[in-house]
Amino acid sequence: MLIPNPTARRIFLDRHALVEVPSGPATGQALHDLIERIGFVQVDSINTVARAHDMILWSRRQSYRPPALKRLLEQDRSLWEHWTHDASILPARLHGVWQHRFARDEKRLHANWKSWFRDGYEAQFDSILNRIAKDGPVGTADVGEGEVRGKGGWWDWHPSKTALEWLWRTGRLAITRRDGFAKIYDLTERVIPEAHRTPVPEGEVIDWACRTALKHLGFGTSGEIAAFWNAVGPEAAKDWCRAALARGDIVEVEVEGAGGQRRKSFIYPEVLTETPPDPTPRLRILSPFDPALRDRKRAEFLFGFFYRIEVFVPEPKRIYGYYVFPVMEGDRLVGRIDVKAFRDAGALRVKAFWPEAGVKLTKARLAKLEAELDRLAVFSGCERVEFLDGWERETLAVPTP
Repeated sequence: MLIPNPTARRIFLDRHALVEVPSGPATGQALHDLIERIGFVQVDSINTVARAHDMILWSRRQSYRPPALKRLLEQDRSLWEHWTHDASILPARLHGVWQHRFARDEKRLHANWKSWFRDGYEAQFDSILNRIAKDGPVGTADVGEGEVRGKGGWWDWHPSKTALEWLWRTGRLAITRRDGFAKIYDLTERVIPEAHRTPVPEGEVIDWACRTALKHLGFGTSGEIAAFWNAVGPEAAKDWCRAALARGDIVEVEVEGAGGQRRKSFIYPEVLTETPPDPTPRLRILSPFDPALRDRKRAEFLFGFFYRIEVFVPEPKRIYGYYVFPVMEGDRLVGRIDVKAFRDAGALRVKAFWPEAGVKLTKARLAKLEAELDRLAVFSGCERVEFLDGWERETLAVPTP
């Protein structure tokens, strides 16, 4: 059976809350339910307009404001921070599933960190745990008295900072809050509610990870299923797909890509009877770390949209810019925009907009873009939008790998 590309896009975007108008409540249980629907929200420090996690939620519910997320994380404790493919915000109820990752990551860290970081961090484990138990939460600025502090990047952490990160990654500590963007750590039992700390048996983790990943994706290859949570390996996901297919729990279909190519994927039978909703025609500006775009190859296949973040690319070699936002209209990715909030000046400044091939910046589309930029300006703490000279750019013919 073939799933046409427009249908495939809508199935996928519906599960990522990107087909409906981005309105409605975005506090308390409503916000928690939105994150449950998406699966997780990636955390990133770059704040050219807003931090990634805030931008992800705002693009789906434009009444969202960051204090609502902070309450769920730091007061209600219904959310927590840990690792998927990167640092992410997750429902706290998943802590029991994540405990299998702590042991797995500890083995990986042992293999890698000794060559990456300065010696001495393992000797700090007990003293840091004892200090937190006695005196309360700490951040990296509170530890490492007398240690030589490196001047490099993450590879040059002082031993106590490395120890804090190790203890977090392996589950002994949890992030109790962030001060600014700095992580503040406490003992896990003080952060994660007891009801969520019961470990899920290892034998059940693979089924949970694959079953729920396919639910969030709508359809996917075994590799896409494994990558969603990054909780199980590719071979385990292949085995799960084979077994689920034999039981009749899932079926195999062909999904049409944006260029007419076809890819075999797995899907729940009941999804085939769905009529995915028509997407809102309005335009959205998405975070580069949006969950719908996290899997770059999947985004290229479904939307024909080649995207890479150029933060770490030397400026003369950048194609677009330091931090360029994808632009979605309906169920299409129609361009990308270089925009930055200059809060001291009260201005959201648009440096460039590049349409995708075949997309014209018509009067109607420009009106949609201007309306979305006005809304983004308010969210980012700016009073107005300023368009810099030459901001309307031509489509670039970017070679794809």
